[in-house]
Amino acid sequence: MSHPLFSPRPTAYIFDAYGTLFDVHSAVARHRAAIGDQADRLSEIWRLKQLEYTWVRSLCGAYRDFAVLTAEALDFAAARCGGIASALRADLIAAYQCLDAYPEVRHTLAELKGKGARLAILSNGTQAMLQDAIASAGLADLFEAVLSVDDIGIFKTAPQAYALVASHMGVAPDAVSFQSSNRWDVAGAARFGFRAVWINRSGLPDEYLDLAPVAQIASLEGLLNL
Repeated sequence: MSHPLFSPRPTAYIFDAYGTLFDVHSAVARHRAAIGDQADRLSEIWRLKQLEYTWVRSLCGAYRDFAVLTAEALDFAAARCGGIASALRADLIAAYQCLDAYPEVRHTLAELKGKGARLAILSNGTQAMLQDAIASAGLADLFEAVLSVDDIGIFKTAPQAYALVASHMGVAPDAVSFQSSNRWDVAGAARFGFRAVWINRSGLPDEYLDLAPVAQIASLEGLLNL
């Protein structure tokens, strides 16, 4: 049975990229042996600082693109974990350009597209970062549009970021199913008027209860049952 808020079905399925389609921890995983026993801690700090930097810069109006902030976040994480060699830093930055896609991503997107859905990405990432990741994961044939907040100079959860979907695809918010693994992103999308779906891969407790998703699923594959 379809979810009641998915009737009628959405016209467009919009996906966050990092953490939703692509595993943000796969860059460190590839170089775990070189990093050593601080690998998991470094990866967690790297991701947390990367996100923190987007929020701080959006709030104070001092935009720097996601590639720059990703590198700055890595430098902070490395310093917290005792430092890394410059060659390893370069390897990690390169690995972030071609993160692993989650196993179910290709199949789920192909199924949705086969049913006539319009598919797009809306991400904090730069176009160069996103195009590299999409090409590396073999997903380039599936998306109608790849939308980057770099075009407007402010990160999600600013409403202007979600408005990129309407301006580029001509679809009303209530006809959009927006998928993200980041609960803060789901909150922003719900506030904007999208039918937001939380991909809760880690089984985290809910938050932002006044900005609830229409559905919570454990992986993207769950979209096929909504």
